[in-house]
Amino acid sequence: MEFDHSRPIYEQIVEEFKKKLIRKDLEPGGKIPSQRELAQEIKVNPNTVQRAYREMENEGMTQTLRGKGTFIIEDGSMIRCFKKEMAEKALSGFLQEIEALGYDKEEIPSLIQAYIRAQENREEDRGTE
Repeated sequence: MEFDHSRPIYEQIVEEFKKKLIRKDLEPGGKIPSQRELAQEIKVNPNTVQRAYREMENEGMTQTLRGKGTFIIEDGSMIRCFKKEMAEKALSGFLQEIEALGYDKEEIPSLIQAYIRAQENREEDRGTE
Protein backbone atom coordinates (compact mmCIF):
# COMPACT_ATOMS: atom_id res chain seq x y z
CA MET A 1 0.00 0.00 0.00
CA GLU A 2 1.11 3.52 -0.77
CA PHE A 3 0.10 5.92 1.99
CA ASP A 4 -0.89 9.57 1.75
CA HIS A 5 1.03 11.22 4.59
CA SER A 6 -1.57 13.96 4.94
CA ARG A 7 -4.17 11.49 6.32
CA PRO A 8 -4.08 9.01 9.20
CA ILE A 9 -2.88 5.60 8.05
CA TYR A 10 -5.62 3.73 9.90
CA GLU A 11 -8.26 5.65 7.87
CA GLN A 12 -6.49 4.68 4.65
CA ILE A 13 -6.48 1.02 5.70
CA VAL A 14 -10.24 1.15 6.33
CA GLU A 15 -10.76 2.86 2.98
CA GLU A 16 -8.70 0.19 1.21
CA PHE A 17 -10.87 -2.56 2.72
CA LYS A 18 -13.97 -0.70 1.51
CA LYS A 19 -12.51 -0.46 -2.01
CA LYS A 20 -11.70 -4.18 -1.99
CA LEU A 21 -15.31 -4.94 -1.05
CA ILE A 22 -16.65 -2.66 -3.79
CA ARG A 23 -14.33 -4.27 -6.39
CA LYS A 24 -15.26 -7.71 -5.05
CA ASP A 25 -11.66 -8.49 -4.16
CA LEU A 26 -13.18 -9.29 -0.73
CA GLU A 27 -16.49 -11.05 -0.31
CA PRO A 28 -19.04 -10.53 2.47
CA GLY A 29 -18.48 -13.24 5.08
CA GLY A 30 -14.84 -13.57 4.07
CA LYS A 31 -12.04 -13.72 6.58
CA ILE A 32 -9.49 -10.90 6.57
CA PRO A 33 -5.85 -11.22 7.66
CA SER A 34 -5.01 -11.07 11.35
CA GLN A 35 -3.90 -7.70 12.63
CA ARG A 36 -0.33 -8.93 12.97
CA GLU A 37 -0.28 -10.41 9.44
CA LEU A 38 -1.61 -7.22 7.88
CA ALA A 39 0.82 -5.03 9.85
CA GLN A 40 3.74 -7.11 8.55
CA GLU A 41 2.36 -7.18 5.00
CA ILE A 42 1.86 -3.41 4.67
CA LYS A 43 4.79 -2.51 6.98
CA VAL A 44 2.97 -0.42 9.58
CA ASN A 45 2.81 -0.47 13.35
CA PRO A 46 0.45 -3.20 14.65
CA ASN A 47 -1.31 -0.56 16.78
CA THR A 48 -2.26 1.29 13.58
CA VAL A 49 -3.83 -1.87 12.15
CA GLN A 50 -5.55 -2.53 15.48
CA ARG A 51 -7.12 0.94 15.31
CA ALA A 52 -8.27 0.33 11.71
CA TYR A 53 -9.85 -3.00 12.68
CA ARG A 54 -11.55 -1.39 15.68
CA GLU A 55 -12.90 1.34 13.38
CA MET A 56 -14.21 -1.24 10.89
CA GLU A 57 -15.94 -3.10 13.71
CA ASN A 58 -17.44 0.15 15.05
CA GLU A 59 -18.78 0.92 11.55
CA GLY A 60 -20.43 -2.52 11.46
CA MET A 61 -18.18 -3.61 8.63
CA THR A 62 -16.45 -6.51 10.39
CA GLN A 63 -17.04 -8.96 13.18
CA THR A 64 -14.35 -10.64 15.26
CA LEU A 65 -15.05 -14.19 16.38
CA ARG A 66 -12.90 -15.21 19.31
CA GLY A 67 -10.36 -17.80 18.25
CA LYS A 68 -11.49 -17.73 14.60
CA GLY A 69 -10.53 -14.31 13.28
CA THR A 70 -12.10 -11.21 11.80
CA PHE A 71 -14.73 -11.48 9.09
CA ILE A 72 -16.54 -9.08 6.77
CA ILE A 73 -20.21 -8.73 7.72
CA GLU A 74 -22.59 -10.27 5.17
CA ASP A 75 -24.60 -7.19 4.22
CA GLY A 76 -24.99 -6.20 0.56
CA SER A 77 -26.56 -2.85 1.47
CA MET A 78 -23.37 -1.94 3.34
CA ILE A 79 -21.35 -2.31 0.14
CA ARG A 80 -23.79 -0.14 -1.81
CA CYS A 81 -23.53 2.46 0.94
CA PHE A 82 -19.69 2.39 0.82
CA LYS A 83 -19.77 2.70 -2.97
CA LYS A 84 -22.05 5.75 -2.80
CA GLU A 85 -20.00 7.31 0.02
CA MET A 86 -16.72 6.87 -1.85
CA ALA A 87 -18.17 8.14 -5.14
CA GLU A 88 -19.45 11.27 -3.39
CA LYS A 89 -16.05 11.84 -1.83
CA ALA A 90 -14.31 11.46 -5.21
CA LEU A 91 -16.83 13.76 -6.90
CA SER A 92 -16.43 16.38 -4.20
CA GLY A 93 -12.65 16.44 -4.66
CA PHE A 94 -13.03 16.49 -8.44
CA LEU A 95 -15.49 19.40 -8.36
CA GLN A 96 -13.25 21.41 -6.04
CA GLU A 97 -10.29 20.90 -8.38
CA ILE A 98 -12.26 21.76 -11.53
CA GLU A 99 -13.78 24.86 -9.94
CA ALA A 100 -10.28 25.91 -8.80
CA LEU A 101 -9.30 25.83 -12.50
CA GLY A 102 -11.95 28.45 -13.19
CA TYR A 103 -14.81 26.32 -14.51
CA ASP A 104 -18.26 27.06 -13.14
CA LYS A 105 -20.85 24.41 -12.31
CA GLU A 106 -22.72 24.94 -15.58
CA GLU A 107 -19.63 24.13 -17.69
CA ILE A 108 -18.67 20.93 -15.88
CA PRO A 109 -21.23 18.49 -17.43
CA SER A 110 -20.20 19.39 -21.00
CA LEU A 111 -16.53 19.13 -20.01
CA ILE A 112 -17.15 15.61 -18.68
CA GLN A 113 -19.13 14.57 -21.76
CA ALA A 114 -16.37 15.82 -24.07
CA TYR A 115 -13.80 13.86 -22.08
CA ILE A 116 -15.88 10.67 -22.21
CA ARG A 117 -16.36 11.02 -25.98
CA ALA A 118 -12.62 11.54 -26.47
CA GLN A 119 -11.86 8.42 -24.40
CA GLU A 120 -14.37 6.36 -26.39
CA ASN A 121 -12.85 7.57 -29.66
CA ARG A 122 -9.35 6.59 -28.47
CA GLU A 123 -10.63 3.13 -27.54
CA GLU A 124 -12.27 2.74 -30.95
CA ASP A 125 -9.06 3.86 -32.69
CA ARG A 126 -7.06 1.28 -30.71
CA GLY A 127 -9.59 -1.40 -31.65
CA THR A 128 -9.15 -0.77 -35.39
CA GLU A 129 -5.37 -0.90 -35.36
